Amino acid sequence: MKAVGYKKSLPIEATDALIDFEAAKPEPKGRDIRVAVRAISANPVDYKVRKRASPPEGETKILGYDAAGIVDAVGPDVTLFKPDDEVFYAGSILRQGTNSEFHVVDERIVGRKPKTLSFAQAAALPLTSITAWELLFDRLGAVPGKSVDPRTLLIIGGAGGVGSILIQLARRLTGLTVVATASRAESQQWCLDLGAHTVVDHAEPMKEQIEKLKVPPVALVASLTYTDQHYKAIAELMAPQGKYGLIDDPPEFNVSAFKGKAISIHWESMFTRSSFQTPDMIGQHHLLNDVADLLDKGVLRTTLDQSFGGINAANLKRAHALLESGKSRGKIVLEGW
Repeated sequence: MKAVGYKKSLPIEATDALIDFEAAKPEPKGRDIRVAVRAISANPVDYKVRKRASPPEGETKILGYDAAGIVDAVGPDVTLFKPDDEVFYAGSILRQGTNSEFHVVDERIVGRKPKTLSFAQAAALPLTSITAWELLFDRLGAVPGKSVDPRTLLIIGGAGGVGSILIQLARRLTGLTVVATASRAESQQWCLDLGAHTVVDHAEPMKEQIEKLKVPPVALVASLTYTDQHYKAIAELMAPQGKYGLIDDPPEFNVSAFKGKAISIHWESMFTRSSFQTPDMIGQHHLLNDVADLLDKGVLRTTLDQSFGGINAANLKRAHALLESGKSRGKIVLEGW
């Protein structure tokens, strides 16, 4: 089968940073399903793994943690899916990735593809939807339901992949006031179009901007990018006894900045359930099905922003480069072999 991977951790400009190659078609075992991959999307985790984790000598690592496709074969213990089912999912960080014609994944972290979306539109959503849902409801404890919630959710980096779905979930499923941050005019408009009540510029002092808005107290914060640059200022503007959630890998982060206000710190990693085979691992299957229902009902919309063509090394290098620049908006999708 065709696949895209890498043998050494190299800058994305290097010729062999990502390569096209042929790999053996994987066989599903246990609760695995094998998926004929139709579309994938690129995420920051792709380039982070590429830059920091060289494969063992002689091996080629396949990246990719988002896919939409058709079930091709199932393992002996599979009960949730059958061949020809259309699915979407974000795989496990411990296994080979989705940048391949065929991919095996545990059925417990797979959902049915939304009927109203194309494979490309669906591929934009799994990893970010799981991350945003778990961050909002499981980590920050937001209350689902449209009753008025006298609190503000501040989303740092609202125009990125996770922010783009988090804005929608918070606005459509809760009574929170949603304030997103974005520094470019087109990114600010993107956030507003997705449902943010208002947007502030994280390149300027945020406390003063938020005070002028006269919004409810900022009790919940989702820090999605550049946490090390913003967390001290956020600690100053947050309400006492709030909840602060983060998903990135800040090189510097001192939790004592939050101590005086008794603000709790929450890490979100959507790979935790699959990496540790937690008892609630199947929760991601149910979560993705719920997201699919919301998409089919028109409550949520895809966050696909750009299509980079077919799935190959050249196009994936372009996707990695744009993600590394920090200037991407929404999701980048590749489709077809």
